Amino acid sequence: MSRRRRRSRRRDRDECANAEAPVAVAWIFRVKERPPSHPLIVHMAAPDHLDDWVKEVPQAARLLAEHIWPGLLTPVLRRGHRVPLEASGGVTAPSANRFGSVSPTPADHVRAELGDAVDFVLDGGSCRGGVESTIVDVTGEAQSILRPAGVTREDLEAVLGHPVAIPPTSGVRVPGQHPSHYAPRARVVLIEPETVVAEAEFAQEAGHQVGVLLPPFLADAGVKAHAVVAPARFPGHLRACAGFLRELDRQGCDLIVASLPVKEGLGPAVANLLRRAVGPRPTA
Repeated sequence: MSRRRRRSRRRDRDECANAEAPVAVAWIFRVKERPPSHPLIVHMAAPDHLDDWVKEVPQAARLLAEHIWPGLLTPVLRRGHRVPLEASGGVTAPSANRFGSVSPTPADHVRAELGDAVDFVLDGGSCRGGVESTIVDVTGEAQSILRPAGVTREDLEAVLGHPVAIPPTSGVRVPGQHPSHYAPRARVVLIEPETVVAEAEFAQEAGHQVGVLLPPFLADAGVKAHAVVAPARFPGHLRACAGFLRELDRQGCDLIVASLPVKEGLGPAVANLLRRAVGPRPTA
């Protein structure tokens, strides 16, 4: 593939291997049960390492790396001649979850997710993130967000000094673009904010173990459901959305009722996560 992703630091809990070792890269694909066409992200220690591994570094990429790294940002760049096709120089580190499931944040999520497929888990404490890294195509004249996530469009525009688009589709293959991704075991339904409570209570009466992500204006809704994430936490702390989905799974929910968040700030990132949690899942 002609393009590789670069970034400086983990965003959720990562699974790591030497990106220059094809055998190690293959191990990541095997453990995560990841399709070979679904690319990995490569981490590097500092912005000036970009010159060692990419064909050219546009000014936009340098600005974003210098102002945002270490942080939740993955620019898409053309690989240089030193980079093997199997991987790129540095550390290949996707999130430590099975392909398509919710990204883990504490170490116990990793062990529960991967089990004996890995020999050990390095525990550096619970991750600050909970959403993925923002992926930005910086290979052309205009920059565009291919995956909205932890760095907001407003953050990018403040650094670059001009608008950044979020196109509905892209021909560039990047992580997190599968129709079903970041999905909990429970089925997720997205409805209008005003109908969340009624839908949750109806499903509860029908025998479902219902988890609810309440919109912020329903602080005193008193919804009757198996498990509720209160508005004080969602979408007030949007970075924790993946953790909320995993927690509702842990509490035994078979159905999660939610609405899309606001369109500003981290709202597009969480909307992307929730839409893919709703997406069609592969059948066995």
